[in-house]
Amino acid sequence: MDSFGMFKVSASALEAQRKRMNVIASNMANVHSTRTEEGGPYKKRDIVFAAMTVESNPENMYGVKVDDVITDNTPPKMVYDPSHPDANKEGYVAMPDINIVEEMTNMMMAFRAYEASVSAFNMSKAMVEKALELGKS
Repeated sequence: MDSFGMFKVSASALEAQRKRMNVIASNMANVHSTRTEEGGPYKKRDIVFAAMTVESNPENMYGVKVDDVITDNTPPKMVYDPSHPDANKEGYVAMPDINIVEEMTNMMMAFRAYEASVSAFNMSKAMVEKALELGKS
């Protein structure tokens, strides 16, 4: 039995949730970005998770990985602001279609999942420590 498999599962979840929080933070930071290197306003991004097998996996343990970072193709919000440097002839500015409340909710969910993974890692560590104590006797 691979006693470190459970640590690998927790570590994969920690890494995946960290990447998710980074993408959400990027969305929140660019809520008012009207210019990007690709041209036009920033487009919201989201993470796609997928199951992955853990190395040396006789117990069929699965972790999680970031399979893809997708870009939302929702059209930008048109906001009337004729004084904005990126306003069109009618005075409208193409703004990213990002709901800051939704992003904060996603951030809190990712943080809770990260906390749960830390707890699972710590419980696994405590079980291994107890097993080693039993072996000393």
